[in-house]
Amino acid sequence: MKTIRVIPRLDIKGPNLVKGIHFEGLRVLGKPDQFAKFYYENGADELFFQDTVASLYDRNNLQDIISKTARQIFIPLTVGGGIRTISDIQNVLRAGADKVAINTGAINNPNFIREASRKFGSSTIVIAIEAIKNNDGSYSAFTDNGREHTGVDVFEWAKKVEELGAGEIVISSVDREGTGEGFDIELNRAIAQAVSIPVIAHGGAKDPKNIVDVISSSNIDGVAIASILHYGCMTVLAETQVENYSSEGNVSFLNSGKIPKYIDPSTIQKIKYEMAMSNIPTRLTS
Repeated sequence: MKTIRVIPRLDIKGPNLVKGIHFEGLRVLGKPDQFAKFYYENGADELFFQDTVASLYDRNNLQDIISKTARQIFIPLTVGGGIRTISDIQNVLRAGADKVAINTGAINNPNFIREASRKFGSSTIVIAIEAIKNNDGSYSAFTDNGREHTGVDVFEWAKKVEELGAGEIVISSVDREGTGEGFDIELNRAIAQAVSIPVIAHGGAKDPKNIVDVISSSNIDGVAIASILHYGCMTVLAETQVENYSSEGNVSFLNSGKIPKYIDPSTIQKIKYEMAMSNIPTRLTS
């Protein structure tokens, strides 16, 4: 069985790490470079950075954050948000990213996937798919953090991006994202069955058991996790978080110090231990 990757996902708005539910109601949690360094030191296999407001500016604004992070950590970095041109990809890779995640740019111009994979290699090109389940049981692909309906069937799109040369898919359940209701196993299983390239599941984890469940039930290659890691890390970093966030977004949650009841904060070590106890191959750390 393949080694399963554990990938913290960091959603960024301006200079801050943020977190919401269904990609909405974003709360400031802290500075992304501090979280990234903590996750690296605690056994993350990769990191995934997503610019949540890239659509407002038609470009990715994470170069400074990525450059700073790349100087401190030495695991693969994937960067998404506002990637629409070859130049956008070049800029992000020059900043220190190893892979780019594309959603809107690929939906609007599928040939961009072929062009990008030929220039940079398939392993560099990740397609992010934001999925919402319809009443009839089908799934539609969305863009702009689950706000823009594309009319594209998720499974047909997954097959198409593989044909065009993408090297990996990150599938996000917008319905489950940030809720702690568990992964959409049906969605992840079907995507992994539809393609032969690696699939990373994202959206819904409440605790390590949820992660074991989705891995055991589908042929995925990794999990991208946010809430259960961030809320735990936020507590650990509380004593060193001395920045003033008063004018930088919704900070009431950060100032309250409360953890949502629907989330059971965990660590990468606990997640990997739970995986190992279930005979799921993972890169163990001391």
